[in-house]
Amino acid sequence: MPVTLRPAQPSDEPALGRMGAALARLHHEFDPQRFMLPDDVESGYRWWLGREARKPDAVVLVAELDGEVVGYAYGRVEDVDWNALLDRSGGFHDLWVDAKARRAGVGPLLAEELMRRLTALGVPRVVLHAAAKNEPAQRMFARLGWRPTMVEMTREAPDTTKKP
Repeated sequence: MPVTLRPAQPSDEPALGRMGAALARLHHEFDPQRFMLPDDVESGYRWWLGREARKPDAVVLVAELDGEVVGYAYGRVEDVDWNALLDRSGGFHDLWVDAKARRAGVGPLLAEELMRRLTALGVPRVVLHAAAKNEPAQRMFARLGWRPTMVEMTREAPDTTKKP
């Protein structure tokens, strides 16, 4: 059965919470010092993505396969950011596909549709971040035309409570 992409609806919020939490847990596994994992991350993502889906400058898409929500993508219009030297752009923030639907082309379909919808909102480019350890995602985005422009580096602050 073909994949169906559509804007998220309030009835999708439980699935969005589940998938957003899975994405947060994956990032936390990659680097628990860099990526936060709040308590009750599932209800947090359900609230956050549900709220974002109602904003006119944000896009939350879901992918259905055989009538079941198996993936989502989230992005929004970002204003000029002098700190990042970034003009107005689309921020591509989340992409998740459930394991059972991977390798069925769901990720690229969601990414391309998010790109289309963000550019329809008038942004000249879309910028995304991929976790350094998420090489499959980086390869997929590169195949779709994204190019590396920045490398994020993180260092924890020294523990000033310890005595030498």
